Amino acid sequence: MRLMVLIALGFGAITAAALAADAPRLTGPTPALESPTAPPLARQLNTEGRRAMRNYPEQPPVIPHAIEGYQLSLATNRCLTCHRRQYTEASGAPMISVTHYMDRDGQMLADVAPRRYFCTVCHVPQTDAQPLVENTFVDMNELVVRPGSE
Repeated sequence: MRLMVLIALGFGAITAAALAADAPRLTGPTPALESPTAPPLARQLNTEGRRAMRNYPEQPPVIPHAIEGYQLSLATNRCLTCHRRQYTEASGAPMISVTHYMDRDGQMLADVAPRRYFCTVCHVPQTDAQPLVENTFVDMNELVVRPGSE
């Protein structure tokens, strides 16, 4: 009986070693107990003064300037120091949409609605990052058949 157990254990160890050699790594190229070096963050672009074309209807506008170091918390929102309705004339920044002053029932509020307070949930700064996947988006103007172009 003892011999059969030893044979089974030996066979199991050989099988496990063979499978481990052919099995794909699940942890990536870095060994499990080492920390890989993070790739550098993409550089934020400053395109202030130029409005970026939106890629699809209802796309939130992109942020045309760097926002590194901006504080965005329950206590403060640096975006609102320029984009809140009462500050746009002095700052020259575009006012946030009137929809940001509405509650979920469509009632106008005196200040920015709490559900619209955290700007970077929808709005993102532009970077020089390369796309992770190919973009196959086709603008609606390219899809429209114009009279006489058939």
